Amino acid sequence: MTTAQLPITPWLTIVGIGESGLNALGAEAQTAITRARILFGGERHLALLAADFPAPAAQQRIPWCSPFHQAVAQLLTYRGTPVTVLASGDPLWFGIGSTLVAQLPAAELRILPAPSAMSLAAARLGWALQNVRVIAAHGRPLDNVTLHLANGAQLLVLAADEHTPEQLAALVTARGYGASRLTVFERIGGAAERRVEGIAANWAHPPGAALNLIAVECVAVAGAMQLSRRGGLPDAAYQHDGQLTKRDVRALTLARLTPQRGQLLWDVGAGCGSIGIEWMRADNGCRAIAIEANAARLALLAENCRTLGVPELQIVAGHAPEALAGLEAPDAVFIGGGLTVAGVFEICWAALKPDGVLVANAVTLQSEAALVGLRAQFGGELTRLSVAQAAPLGRFDGWRTAMPITLYTVRKNALSISN
Repeated sequence: MTTAQLPITPWLTIVGIGESGLNALGAEAQTAITRARILFGGERHLALLAADFPAPAAQQRIPWCSPFHQAVAQLLTYRGTPVTVLASGDPLWFGIGSTLVAQLPAAELRILPAPSAMSLAAARLGWALQNVRVIAAHGRPLDNVTLHLANGAQLLVLAADEHTPEQLAALVTARGYGASRLTVFERIGGAAERRVEGIAANWAHPPGAALNLIAVECVAVAGAMQLSRRGGLPDAAYQHDGQLTKRDVRALTLARLTPQRGQLLWDVGAGCGSIGIEWMRADNGCRAIAIEANAARLALLAENCRTLGVPELQIVAGHAPEALAGLEAPDAVFIGGGLTVAGVFEICWAALKPDGVLVANAVTLQSEAALVGLRAQFGGELTRLSVAQAAPLGRFDGWRTAMPITLYTVRKNALSISN
């Protein structure tokens, strides 16, 4: 066996530890901690450990520094030297393990998980964990919870602090789910574990421990708007000034954009944000940048992002093509406005990643003519859509037809790149 073929010996051991401390861990995890020469951990974890196992003279205990990316950089300076890291519960579930596996080969790591707070909560409630949605509110907007509200859904929310339960109760009530039951688990798995529960709309419990996890059994109140994560939300779900891609057109547009986990969309001329918002709602990993110049629509866009559960959609205020400069390259582009402005299509097309898709919608004759020209140059397909809604007509009903929409769809394959 050559040197290059020798197996890598793990130098980094990540040990999951719960509120019960060292004595609740298995023999392998206990040995990894007690025999470690260098031990990293958060102040809470190190305090838990100190209660059961005061630091011996040969062991260096290093608390994480702030900001966290500097703490990771500090850890990596020990690469190749045996190091043990303490993590909460399962290190690969919203834990430090997830950060480290993204930076190191698996062969350099040994991971010893403990039961996570989510597993313990599900066990207390009798919930099948594969059916539960886990949402982190620590360092992330609580409005992300809105995305997952649905009748019968079971949510576990990792709290930011002792005020999260009250804030969460107010949020789900405002979104039409005030009948939901909330169960707060404080310091779950430890001797000080405490459980508090109640109905969201009537929540009156004072703040408790900062370390808590909230279980939500979602129940919509009568008449609440229940929103699917499939494309084509009701127009009434949005605040808008009339400049909104309507529901049927929106559903067809999103079908052509084909959102995939981890992909980034440019929503150019975003208006009130419906395409970018529903792109992000399609999958937890989808990201979007909305480019819009109108100040009033920017305000509506931001509010729609918040109320529809995608507060992390990136908003860029400005006119295309100037506002597109320096943005991360997209996997997909939707041009809903500015199609006839010089340079908009060209810059979007140049920035689009290989095998990416571009969709543009046109209402006016001028923008439709531009799409015809683009199809002649780049290929793709044109689709004309005419939607009619039944509406009162005197004593009867008749069809009221909206202005036809032309959709242009083109994928940036090897042939189109050469054009």
